[in-house]
Amino acid sequence: MTVSATPAPRHFTLSDFDFSLPPELIAQHPAAERSASRLLDGRASAPVDRIFRELSGLLQSGDLLVFNDTRVVKARIFGEKASGGKLELLIERVLLGNEVVAHMKVSKKPLPGAVVHMAGGLHGGGFNATLLSRWPAEDDGPLFRFALQGPAGETPHELMERHGHLPLPPYIERQQNADHDPDAAEDAQRYQTVFARAPGAVAAPTAALHFDEGVLAALAERGVERASVTLHVGAGTFQPVKTENLTEHQMHSEWYEVPQATLAALERCRQRGGRVVAVGTTTVRTLESWARSGQASGDTNIFITPGFPFQVVDLLLTNFHLPKSTLMMLVSAFAGYGRIMDLYRHSIAQQYRFFSYGDSMLLERQRP
Repeated sequence: MTVSATPAPRHFTLSDFDFSLPPELIAQHPAAERSASRLLDGRASAPVDRIFRELSGLLQSGDLLVFNDTRVVKARIFGEKASGGKLELLIERVLLGNEVVAHMKVSKKPLPGAVVHMAGGLHGGGFNATLLSRWPAEDDGPLFRFALQGPAGETPHELMERHGHLPLPPYIERQQNADHDPDAAEDAQRYQTVFARAPGAVAAPTAALHFDEGVLAALAERGVERASVTLHVGAGTFQPVKTENLTEHQMHSEWYEVPQATLAALERCRQRGGRVVAVGTTTVRTLESWARSGQASGDTNIFITPGFPFQVVDLLLTNFHLPKSTLMMLVSAFAGYGRIMDLYRHSIAQQYRFFSYGDSMLLERQRP
C-alpha cells in the first residue's frame, strides 16, 4: 500500500525555507569519533551547545529511542553501452528475482531491450543489465527497470557488493574515479550506522551516524529503551523542490516496515508515560506513515510540512538539512517554523557542521 502525500498549508512557500549557508560549513568528512560531533539542544528557549556523547543525560528513564536500521548498499555501478558509451547506474530498489529499479546516468538513453555491460560486462568479470522499461511503466520519471545477469547467477545484492561503490550525497566531494578514491575506506566505515542491518538504502539515515557503543551503553544504563524500524532511503531524498507552491511537489516513494516488536515497544512507552524519540527524519516518516495508515509496512510518499498533525513522535534527533529541502519543511513542522529558523541562525553563527557528515540537534515537538 502507499501512504498518500499530505498537502502543505497554503501560506508557506518554497522561499520560506531558504537560508544562506557558507560552503565551508558543509562537512566533507566525519568527526574523528562518532560521538565527538556537536549536538545542539534546541528544546529550551535558548539553545545549548553540547557534545553528542552527552545525549544520555538529556533523555529520561522510560523514553524509547527508535532507530532506522537500514543498511546502505554499494548501489553505484559503472559500465558502458554496446556502442562503448559510458553509463552509470544507481540501483534504487531490488524487485523480485533478478530485477532492479535504477537511476541511469548516460549521454543518450538506450531503448527498452538494450543490454548494457556493467563493471566489464558478463565476459569481462562483471555482469550485463537488460533495460526492460521505465518504472513504474506508465511513468515518465527518472527510474528504469533492469534485469541483471551475472556469470554465476548472483543476486542483485551480491552483484552490488562485488562491483558497486558507496553512493555518497552530491555535496560530499570525492575523486571522480571511484576505483582510486583515497577516502573510500573511511566512507565505507563511517557512512554506515553501527547497527545497520537491512540492506536497501542508497543514503544513510545520517542522524544515527553519531551513535557508538559508548553512547548506546550510557543510554541503556539510563533506562532508555531501544527499538528499530526500517525505511530504505532513496536517492529522492536529495531531489530538490522546484515548485514555489509546495502542494505541487511530488514526493518520492520509499519502502518502510515497523516490526511487531517495535509496535509493542511503542505501546509500553505510552503506558509508562515515556517519550518516543525518533532518530532522524526517516524514522519520523516511518512512524507517522504507520500512524496515518495503520499499515506496518508498505510504500510511503508522505510529505510533512507545517501544520502536519504528528501522532507518535515526541522528540527528534536530526542533522542540519539543505535549504529549501523537504527535510527543512519536516523539522519546521515538528518544532515550529520560527524556532527552526532561529536554531539554524545560531548553528551557522556557532560554526556547526552541516549535512550528512555534520553535527546534530535535539528538537521537541511543538504542541498546539
